Amino acid sequence: MQKSRQKFEGEGFNLRKLKGPEVKEENQIEITNRFAALENLNVEEDVNRVWENFKENIKTSAKESLGLQEWKQHNPWFDKECVDFLNQRKLTKKQWIQNPSLGNVDNLNNIRRDARRHFRNKKKAYMKVKIEELETNTKINIVRDLHRGINDFKKGYQPRTTK
Repeated sequence: MQKSRQKFEGEGFNLRKLKGPEVKEENQIEITNRFAALENLNVEEDVNRVWENFKENIKTSAKESLGLQEWKQHNPWFDKECVDFLNQRKLTKKQWIQNPSLGNVDNLNNIRRDARRHFRNKKKAYMKVKIEELETNTKINIVRDLHRGINDFKKGYQPRTTK
């Protein structure tokens, strides 16, 4: 039985920086300063509003002291332009979920089609360059790089396991 991973759409903070003592102290000081400012708030305020203030203060202090997690890039062809298409598709889907009208459905389908086409063309161009590299390796007898390239095509992405 396979466990499903929890979806997390928030910001990922670089928690490895907390191992350093000076960064850990800086983060603690930043959070305590922000909470000291919150203690002066009105007690009769809405509980949800107070919770949102706490949450935002923790997020902003973590972003300032720790920074955001940098995600590993598995697809070299996936660049900033692809990320923009992806974000545009997500925003359009949110709009469609909030207002499922016929115009929003058409807009979502158009943006999905454009994004898919863009991703396909980027990947195709990347693969074409890689194949041309393999052809040049064949012509100039660089056998080692040729076999590595062929194995990359055959096996695809293989995550490294560290034990």
